[in-house]
Amino acid sequence: MELVQNVINQSQGRDRVFRATQYACALSVYALGNNSQRKELVSKLNRLEANMSAGRKLFRLGNAISAIEAAKRTMRLSDRVLCLCLTAANINRALFFICDNTLWAGSVGLLRLIDKERWSVNASRFYLLSLVMSLTRDVYVISQLIVQRARDKHFRKKMISHLNESPEVAEVIIPHLDAFLFLLLQSFKSHPPVVLDTIKNICDLSMPLDKLGIYPSNAGIVSFCGLVSSLIGIVTLIQPKLRIKP
Repeated sequence: MELVQNVINQSQGRDRVFRATQYACALSVYALGNNSQRKELVSKLNRLEANMSAGRKLFRLGNAISAIEAAKRTMRLSDRVLCLCLTAANINRALFFICDNTLWAGSVGLLRLIDKERWSVNASRFYLLSLVMSLTRDVYVISQLIVQRARDKHFRKKMISHLNESPEVAEVIIPHLDAFLFLLLQSFKSHPPVVLDTIKNICDLSMPLDKLGIYPSNAGIVSFCGLVSSLIGIVTLIQPKLRIKP
């Protein structure tokens, strides 16, 4: 119970709880479909989803500053690949939040005569670029883990033993594929934060890809991916050791 309270007390934690609720409502509405007997329930879920979305926009006010500060920190990383990926991801996140905050200001009447469609498209573009750079970081980290594992003598013996257990399979499969998959799975098993971050970023991709028309999906898929991503975000807040670093 204390962990739940700590999550709710954090602005980021509240945003993720609201986000999970928002996508859970959207997924429920999609699942209920055109059920005439559930019209009242669908209406309530739609209202709750809209309220969650509006609440999240308030929580995101000022996040552009946090993203810029994060970009300043990642610029000092000694690893050039991580420095490039994370700095680019944070800059695009900052630009996304600026667009998102502008849209919110327009929706409440603080700004007038703004092209909402244009700002929305730009927000999705920046969000997509941020996710692509974050996924690039994930792929880089995974490749580093695989290389480290492959160089470990003890692990190499374990891998050879695994391959010898099914030599006929190793001969049929594309050369080295079985060894690569074994290395990949073992790397994932020993570093859960990388797995969670990769799944989260892949799930998040469905939203900007759908909005920009690059890879259209139905509301059910987008809602499911959003819910999975939100739950992973909540888990990493409750268990900081599952959060990828840097």
